[in-house]
Amino acid sequence: MFLGYNTNGFAHHRLDDAIAILAELGYGGVALTPDVNHLDPEQVNYAGRQTLIRGDLLRHKLRCVIETGARFLLDSRRKHQPTLISPAPDDRETRFDFLSECVFLAKELRAECVSYWSGAATDGAAPSVLMDRLVEECKRLADIAAEHNVRLAFEPEPGMFIDTMDKFAELHARVNHPAFGLTIDIGHLVHNGELPVSKFLTEWKHVLWNVHIEDMRRGVHDHLMFGEGEVDFADVFAGLRAANYTGGVYVELSRHSFDAVNTARKAKAFLDQHFDELRA
Repeated sequence: MFLGYNTNGFAHHRLDDAIAILAELGYGGVALTPDVNHLDPEQVNYAGRQTLIRGDLLRHKLRCVIETGARFLLDSRRKHQPTLISPAPDDRETRFDFLSECVFLAKELRAECVSYWSGAATDGAAPSVLMDRLVEECKRLADIAAEHNVRLAFEPEPGMFIDTMDKFAELHARVNHPAFGLTIDIGHLVHNGELPVSKFLTEWKHVLWNVHIEDMRRGVHDHLMFGEGEVDFADVFAGLRAANYTGGVYVELSRHSFDAVNTARKAKAFLDQHFDELRA
């Protein structure tokens, strides 16, 4: 298990600078979020930029996962749209194509997984219809991921169609694919009142391929600096240890990009205490 940081928390930095800074601070990995300024698939020389970033990761000995939560990358006017549950097939295909490109990027960068979510519904379709759309697209994507030896880690997200672990359990059972696993965001469990967090970390350890961490309060989806919320971090790290989790624990503080370097430094100082306890 190692500590990493999501590049969405360095939105105002060049990606190669963000990688270098995180390595200097002692992080062991980056959760790389392709975005309008960070490996946008539409940017000039995208293939060349992939090669450069792969070199940066190797040089700094950083592990990597691919995150897909850029807010306005696919639609400059609608946050996090379109999605895999959009009513129009063409819109679903737009999201699917982007996620497929992220699978190819994960293969190029030797990333450990691609993390993604359902998105929020924009029509009045019944939950059963939304689930059918999502299951179909997740199965298609999992087939592509398996072809490229890449794993998918699905994240339940407050405010989206799949927002709780119970709903994820239904989705996971229906997709039923060896390339389809789980991202757990620690704060999201606290937001939902899905406690203790350690219970879910251990129950889902067989497909737990990615972890996000931040502080949060119940019922308020706001990623907070550590110590400002209600997360029981002793319980979290006890659960990770009990689950024998060996992947990255990635700090996700995207709204702190205005003070990215200081935020990353403070976050590491806070979390190092718990890593030290695990090593003791």
